[in-house]
Amino acid sequence: MNTVVIIGGGQAGYQTAASLRQQGFTGKVTVVNNEPGLLPYQRPPLSKGYLLGTLTASHLLHRNEKWYASQDVEVLDGHAVEIDRAGRRVLLEDGTALAYDHLVLATGARNRELPVAGADLAGVFGMKTKADADAVAERVRTAQNVVVVGAGFIGLEFASVAAKLGAKVHVLELADRPMARALTTVTSERFRAAHESWGVTLDFGSGIERIEGEDGEVRRVITSDGRTLPADLVVYGIGVIANTELAEAAGLAVANGIVVDALLQTSDPNISAVGDAVNFPCVQLDSAPTRLESVQNAADQARALAARLMGSGADYIALPWFWSDQGDLKLQIAGMSVGYDSTVELEVPEANQMIVLCFKGDTLLAVETVNRPGEHMIARRILAGDASLRPADAAAPGFNLKEWEQSRAAVPVG
Repeated sequence: MNTVVIIGGGQAGYQTAASLRQQGFTGKVTVVNNEPGLLPYQRPPLSKGYLLGTLTASHLLHRNEKWYASQDVEVLDGHAVEIDRAGRRVLLEDGTALAYDHLVLATGARNRELPVAGADLAGVFGMKTKADADAVAERVRTAQNVVVVGAGFIGLEFASVAAKLGAKVHVLELADRPMARALTTVTSERFRAAHESWGVTLDFGSGIERIEGEDGEVRRVITSDGRTLPADLVVYGIGVIANTELAEAAGLAVANGIVVDALLQTSDPNISAVGDAVNFPCVQLDSAPTRLESVQNAADQARALAARLMGSGADYIALPWFWSDQGDLKLQIAGMSVGYDSTVELEVPEANQMIVLCFKGDTLLAVETVNRPGEHMIARRILAGDASLRPADAAAPGFNLKEWEQSRAAVPVG
């Protein structure tokens, strides 16, 4: 294997290139990035620190130009339009043909578009790329009335920023609570209360009928129940769509993402896939086909793939974890709470802190924490190793997660 071509310059694409070099690969590495003129950059800060101005564009970069030169990693502006599997070539839109020994698809995902009239008005944005964030940043500091469509991570991160910058913020969400797909009810409720304390109006069970404007600029949002909300800025986050078109056209297996096995290999042994576009067997969900949209998953899959390509790989089993910064609250989730049937909330000393353990029967599935980074790290270790903690133990008076972990470490083996 002398040549690796990576399609996609997001977290997964960058990390694959970096990990190949870290693990000793000396062949040619090319990253095809479809954001012209940009080096691979971090996306999570776009809806937080970058909008607030506490992070600059240079802070977003994974690595600067000198690193790519020193590591002999080529970042090529371009858009891949075809995979010639028989000839082991990738064809770019400008006619360039890139030969590969192994191809890595890190094509990521794109915003699900807002399917209503008026979504094309000036002042209506999704939040996925630096270009999106730059456009929003031009308006958010002067916006008086902001409507956010979707109370997921991105929507609420942006809502907290807009409120902090002085805008009147109204969030529309079809579900009955914030971050309903990701959080337990108790933690979701804490974030609802926090956003309301910051002046954000949370409108649940409410959709959007259309967006209206004047002279091409957004002016108001009409809700699904006929109300009119003034708006000089609308930001939506209603999910993403995996970028699978290139893989599908090449005849690779696709089903809610590019299908890979436990080694992150596609139906073609010369092609692997990593990151947000990938449907993989998730060990934490009994190997159920799963697609995750997270920095952790993208980076860990990239490291695992690089190890396999260098001859020392194994099945991908990394524990999923997630985070979101909203106002003065840092949410961190270790594990997957899918299917949980009970929770135990631990006592914490401060009102803006939380530790919530999620169980299915007697099995610990996930731990949600707010402003408790130490317990988050402990939870990750427990879930990745000895997850024998039971609900009755956690509910006992005075239970302490750190002390429980230490007590388990002190138990002799055998």
